[in-house]
Amino acid sequence: MDKLELIKPTKELEKEAFEYKQEHIENGESELHGSALFDKIDIYDDWLKLLKANSKEKTVDPNWVVSSTFFVVRKSDQKIIGMIDIRHTLNDFLRKYGGHIGYGIRPSERRKGYALQVLKMGLEYARQIGLTKVMLACYSENLASRKTIEKCNGSFENEFLYTNGKIVQIYWISL
Repeated sequence: MDKLELIKPTKELEKEAFEYKQEHIENGESELHGSALFDKIDIYDDWLKLLKANSKEKTVDPNWVVSSTFFVVRKSDQKIIGMIDIRHTLNDFLRKYGGHIGYGIRPSERRKGYALQVLKMGLEYARQIGLTKVMLACYSENLASRKTIEKCNGSFENEFLYTNGKIVQIYWISL
């Protein structure tokens, strides 16, 4: 399998980032998992400022938590194949709906085993920042995500109906 690396978003990756976003849109997906609002912000520099602010306790938005957001880049061709957002703590919203780690894979790169590799990289990063247990959430209909979480020893906690009408499942992974 191709090797992947976590790369902090930079201005130099703007073109590739929008290509990644566009592929999701063309695939009928309006939500970019693990993107720290990249799906909602149209000005790349504004998104980079948000990531920088949310990376430090002193500057994080009061409604957010400190987080680390990465592009997942394939080393062989430097293509962005995914994104991952690792939240250092949980607030009330994340404790109920989101969890510590959100990630997504580019539609054309799915079913290649990348999600498992990405989640394992995210779990290692979570260990490095001192987390001992992480929460993840996924829609029950997303069988691939559920299987990926379970392969990483995710323990099912509960499920509930979200405001969009989908069932969300909550898992915990001990590090």
